[in-house]
Amino acid sequence: MSASKRVAVVGVGTMGSQAAWRLAARGAEVVGYDRYAPGHDRSAAGGETRIFRSAHFEDSRYVPLLKHADALWEELQRETGRELRSLTGCLLMGPTEHQQMATVLKSIADHGLDHEVLDAESLAKRFPQFRIEDGDAAVLDRHAGFIRPELTVQSAARRAEQLGARIHRYTPVREIVPVAGGVEIRTDAGTESFDTAVVTVGPWVNDLLPDLPWDVDIRRLINAWYVPTTDTWFGQERPAFIRTAPTHCYGLPSPDGVSVKLGLSRALHRPAGDPNQLDRTVQPEELEIFTDLIGRYMPDLNPDPTRLSVYMEGYTESSRPLVGPLPGAENVVLLAGFSGHGFKLSPAFGDIAADLALDGTSPQPIDFISTLDRTEA
Repeated sequence: MSASKRVAVVGVGTMGSQAAWRLAARGAEVVGYDRYAPGHDRSAAGGETRIFRSAHFEDSRYVPLLKHADALWEELQRETGRELRSLTGCLLMGPTEHQQMATVLKSIADHGLDHEVLDAESLAKRFPQFRIEDGDAAVLDRHAGFIRPELTVQSAARRAEQLGARIHRYTPVREIVPVAGGVEIRTDAGTESFDTAVVTVGPWVNDLLPDLPWDVDIRRLINAWYVPTTDTWFGQERPAFIRTAPTHCYGLPSPDGVSVKLGLSRALHRPAGDPNQLDRTVQPEELEIFTDLIGRYMPDLNPDPTRLSVYMEGYTESSRPLVGPLPGAENVVLLAGFSGHGFKLSPAFGDIAADLALDGTSPQPIDFISTLDRTEA
């Protein structure tokens, strides 16, 4: 490994802060750039909580990466002295025959994950705040819970700086130019040269890389917070939760014990448009689907939200992220299109980015998400 490389990290958010930490930990000369500052709420890292889980709906091949991320979450907490993650469990609910529930059960069986399967009677007794329907299954992923996103991004970035990284805040990158033996990063302040660049700009990926050979669909998502009318949500067990169908949604009891945060999946988000002009105002009609979900599955939540926030996420056609070298630019490592399920994996992807930037390869099993020979439109 050539740890003496000079590496730019473009975008010091969810993935970039972790990449900067892992690169700096290996002795690389790291320079980060962010159009705002680590921990901002203008992309996908806000909302105070994100779900961590061991079982995976989308593809059981993520589970080894989740295990790698799990170890790195513990390492980052030790190094920073901050509680970034709390393991409160996660309930996964939906029709037994639904493909995503089948994938959850496969990931549990294949990898021996710590879990419980709950029937309707057991669920009603233990977690009376939830309703399930005939034909539904409920799986409690025990090694799961919530992550504090803003604190995580700031903590990883700060740790990278303690290890020698430099971060240029409020410095948008205008152009990334591959040159012989390296890459140039151009900002309004001038041009810097690097051996390698890691590009983790989230919803700005299409702006910065307009010739990207894959489509990253940038969507505007809403989080809404609701106050319970009973005390069932904040008992001894406070799991995060995900429902697969007929309406995919997720939620987390807030750490302060006051409200419950709800969110929706990609199909229920509208296109974001220009990421620099995100519409952060939520119209009343956009809340109708939340109201319907509460009435059907969580009837002891007051249907009038106390707080609303708007974010952005990037989705690929297959929902698999783009991880690896940029075609025609082997010194540019791209991480993009995490499709709403990247935060829990972010330390692992930061480590993989460091592998690729310094060694050109990674020991982690990333063939199914690699940009190499990727045919996805």
